[in-house]
Amino acid sequence: MDPRFIKVLSDTTVIRTPTQNLATFGTTVITYHMITRPLYQSLDSNLAKEEAVVRRGTVKASRPQIVTPYFLSRTDGFGEEAQEFMRELIRRGMADDPGILYTYANEPSGMEIVAARPEDVAERIKKQIDLQSRPLEAVILGVDELWDVSLMKFIFELTNRSAPGNFRDFQRAGDLELTAGVPRDARRRIDEMLQQVAAGELDPATLHRQLEAWHVFEEYEDRFFDVLRRRR
Repeated sequence: MDPRFIKVLSDTTVIRTPTQNLATFGTTVITYHMITRPLYQSLDSNLAKEEAVVRRGTVKASRPQIVTPYFLSRTDGFGEEAQEFMRELIRRGMADDPGILYTYANEPSGMEIVAARPEDVAERIKKQIDLQSRPLEAVILGVDELWDVSLMKFIFELTNRSAPGNFRDFQRAGDLELTAGVPRDARRRIDEMLQQVAAGELDPATLHRQLEAWHVFEEYEDRFFDVLRRRR
């Protein structure tokens, strides 16, 4: 592993984690406060006054999706190693084993420099959040030059904490059940996308890619073209 990433793993500390897990059936928006020691202070230990960089933003966790290795192997966005791993799962007869796919979007909103120790700033922000009972806020002590990697470490830990509960929710709802290799949750998404295309809220090409990735275009072909005709 890159030594810089090892440093992030060892030097990133979540001072306050959200008191709620990621939602199973909806979008979760987490506000974060990333506090770091400025890089210039790390390079010059003789600076008299300690400072902290405070970065704020939100991480939007989209509704988790039930996917299978077969589906992932037919979608873009994965490197060759990941593609080979998925192909190996398929070779082992695990093509239709359902799993949860999480997707995130980071939206930074601002940055300021505060004349105080990063640890003190983090503790002060944590107390304010706890006092106001804001469940979806996080305070993180990270590494300045790789603060976004520190954020990813936090997201990874939150995902691991949320996944067992999300999986149980999907099980109770029956969304893991497969029909012709396609989970019920995926078929529900396809139905929603058909409605969005009909309402002019979604590009038909996006729906077409989803149908092709699940290898069900022929099954939905009549409904797909019927929706297109009704859009005109």
